[in-house]
Amino acid sequence: MANVNDESDDSQSEDMDNLSEQMKLLCNVKELMKWSNATPFRCSGQLGYVCSFCDDQYLETDQLKQHTIDLHSTDPTACFTKTRDMTRFYLKMDITELHCVLCTNEFETLDEIMQHLQEDHDMELYMEVKKYMVPFKFDSDVFRCFICHNKYNTFKGLLEHMNVHCRNFVCKVCGSGFITRTSLVSHEKNHESGSFTCKFCEQVFSTLPKKKYHEKSVHCGTFPNKCSYCNECFRDYHKKITHLMEVHGVEPKRIDCHECDRSFKTQKAYMRHTKRCHLLEKRFQCTLCEMNFFTSSELKMHTVKHTGTRNFQCDVCLKSYGRKSSLQEHMKIHRDDRRHKCVHCGMAFVQKCSWRAHMRAKHGEEV
Repeated sequence: MANVNDESDDSQSEDMDNLSEQMKLLCNVKELMKWSNATPFRCSGQLGYVCSFCDDQYLETDQLKQHTIDLHSTDPTACFTKTRDMTRFYLKMDITELHCVLCTNEFETLDEIMQHLQEDHDMELYMEVKKYMVPFKFDSDVFRCFICHNKYNTFKGLLEHMNVHCRNFVCKVCGSGFITRTSLVSHEKNHESGSFTCKFCEQVFSTLPKKKYHEKSVHCGTFPNKCSYCNECFRDYHKKITHLMEVHGVEPKRIDCHECDRSFKTQKAYMRHTKRCHLLEKRFQCTLCEMNFFTSSELKMHTVKHTGTRNFQCDVCLKSYGRKSSLQEHMKIHRDDRRHKCVHCGMAFVQKCSWRAHMRAKHGEEV
């Protein structure tokens, strides 16, 4: 019985600590909104930036800032969720051109202006509260972290990145930091592996997140890709984009690479390009030589050079190849597939290497 009481006391103590921390955070927000131009906002979506206090949305952050100052600066308590659960709470704060309204001094960070208000204007602020106010600056055409200057093509990407700087809770397995405890708990599940069986069917998954995604999307009809205009949900991201184009007339915004002239349809494709072409990531190393590769499939294709294995055989001439792609290229010979054509003399070639040799030898062009 004593153990039960001890657990209850610990839970009550943690609740009191959370409440105390929330009250301190509320005090900080009140003082910041009263004596600076720092502005909380709820989110950034396809329709613009959403006010933390009401449902109004604005395409530009300076419009939202003026709206907040005019209508909500006297009562910042409304931007807090009704729950007192601090495990999932944080505030997004716009600190573009941050300054003190009492003396017009300008500041780069929330910590700097809070310290200024505390020391120079005798305001009551609590510097020890965890970083539940996540700062953003919107002073350029791209989403840029003002702390480390990394660029992102979506606000979501920038928001996820801010976990690096607001490390309130740290994963003991990989050392990743997170703004909220809920985010940490959700992340830690990614490290769990085993056999997780769907509660609706017999399908088994290697991780809990995969199982939950399957249950929601297949059995519960809950899809992660929601339209911001009509709230219709889609299992596939590309179906959502097609819906936006056909129903709402919204053209998909391509993601431009800041390092070269390429552009991409999805954030995933853009990040893969960045890692491969600009960061030159090569995590997969051949154990038989010193070569490294970006993907495991590339390493597997390379290993054929060392093993000499030829598992792909031509049904026509019985010639064997180590890679499926090599066999597919060979089959063009039997089909007389001459898709590589010279624009100067009209000669066509089965293989691209033959076309290149022709262009170089006959026309003096390097292609």
